[in-house]
Amino acid sequence: MKRRGLNPDIVTYNSLIDGCGKVGLLDESICIFEEMKDVGCKPDVITYNALINCFCKVDRMPQAFMFFSEMRNNELKPNVVTYSTLIDALCQEGMMQQAIKFFVDMRRIGLLPNEFTYTSLIDANCKVGNLNEALKLANEMLQAGIELNLVTYTSILDGLCEGGRMKEAEKVFRAMLEAGVTPNQKVYTALIHGYIKVKKLETAMDLFKEMKEKNIKADLLLYGTIIWGLCTQSKLDESKLLIREMKEYGLSANPVIYTTLMDAHLRAGKTSEALGLLHDMQDSGGLVQEAVDYFRRMPEFNLQPNVAVYTALIDGLCKNNCIEAAKKMFDELLEKDMIPDKIAYTALIDGNLKHGNFLEALTLHNRMIEVGMELDLHAYTSLVWGFSQCGQLRQARVFFDEMIGKGILPDEILCISLLKKYYELGNRDEADELQNEMKDVWEAEVF
Repeated sequence: MKRRGLNPDIVTYNSLIDGCGKVGLLDESICIFEEMKDVGCKPDVITYNALINCFCKVDRMPQAFMFFSEMRNNELKPNVVTYSTLIDALCQEGMMQQAIKFFVDMRRIGLLPNEFTYTSLIDANCKVGNLNEALKLANEMLQAGIELNLVTYTSILDGLCEGGRMKEAEKVFRAMLEAGVTPNQKVYTALIHGYIKVKKLETAMDLFKEMKEKNIKADLLLYGTIIWGLCTQSKLDESKLLIREMKEYGLSANPVIYTTLMDAHLRAGKTSEALGLLHDMQDSGGLVQEAVDYFRRMPEFNLQPNVAVYTALIDGLCKNNCIEAAKKMFDELLEKDMIPDKIAYTALIDGNLKHGNFLEALTLHNRMIEVGMELDLHAYTSLVWGFSQCGQLRQARVFFDEMIGKGILPDEILCISLLKKYYELGNRDEADELQNEMKDVWEAEVF
């Protein structure tokens, strides 16, 4: 602008400072601020408010207070926006005493707190458990003719419900409805959680039903809360229905929900269902370590994991590329004089081959044969595919011929992958031979 002969006025400078600050360009905001002073454009309250707000939003409180002091030194009077911004930032940081000092100071100089000021203090007081102070501020807010908004009501309800003060929460909820404020998911979540805490599950479920009738979708936190409530009262069938409902809405159970469900099933003596959940947990991408952690807790319920449990974990660890952890689990199984089943061997063979450990895979195969274990389609598929991917085509072909000799026919995908590997390595003759052989095998099978 200056290059074109245009001189920005204070409105332009303030807009630039505020805009840069809101997108995190704080250094640019400071440069513009310094430039406006250099050209003789005197900053006003709006300028300083923009700077204070920007630095408060990124938790740089010392700089915000520096600008606050500077504006007063320049004989500019902070307004409601200035104080409210600082009070909110102090509340967010948990600095309640300082926030209250600013609140007292602003009223001392004749500034009236607004909706934003009160809501910041009410929310902060509720979060630290100062419910009586929060309610006092809410009453003061109403007496000042300032209506409570959705955020204010939500903060109060959340605090009361967390503190188990449900009768007061009911009154606030009714007042909210009478004031024409529409409750959202956060309000319902607070109330439902509160009723579950005081063992009023039926009331909580009624609210959950009401919420869904209003087309307000529940999030993972709310589902987890209700499942926890159902499990505390041994309503396991109902909790299963909620898990199914979650999946229909595209929500996946987290470790907390799985742990809650498994604990409840184990305490109810439903071991097989609990183990099924453990298997589901490790199949839910990214929760394998949580499944292993829970597995280590099984002795707390006087349960000793059997081969099926170990196998499920070994399979899950291999599928999630945790091969070293799978090996340790397999060794632990052997140390406890348990006999690994075919699924455990196949999973570990597959996992080793995916990591290029073909010698370890071969050792496991040989051990299977030594104990008299017959390989099935899944085992042979893992061996043929795995060895071919490791570039060990000769060994892959040995297993391929062996499976056909036993009457176990490979599927089309396995044949194509093996053929592709032959072509990739330039072994056209072997590829043609394999193709003709498979043609003969499939024709014989048809007839």
